Amino acid sequence: MRLPIFAVVLAGAVGMSLISGQATADSMNSTMLANPCAGCHGTDGKSKGGMPSIAGKSVRFISKALKDFRAGSRKGTVMQRIAKGYTDAQIDELAKYYSGK
Repeated sequence: MRLPIFAVVLAGAVGMSLISGQATADSMNSTMLANPCAGCHGTDGKSKGGMPSIAGKSVRFISKALKDFRAGSRKGTVMQRIAKGYTDAQIDELAKYYSGK
């Protein structure tokens, strides 16, 4: 049985979009998670203003700080609100991202 050419092309396009979509989602994950941080801490975690630079800090430090903000045991009105939006896994991903900068 021969499939119409548009069915073959459509199946290939869907398959490729699924594969490339997954690769894009995986590679963009850290960058997307870090977007809210850039406004205060700088694009790559290197603040040019009065906010602390977070680039190059240890994974443990960044992870603990964010989890403490989220729990409310570390004070910071803006940071407490932002940190509440992240899961433990996302915080750990952010910590790895910024420690590598």
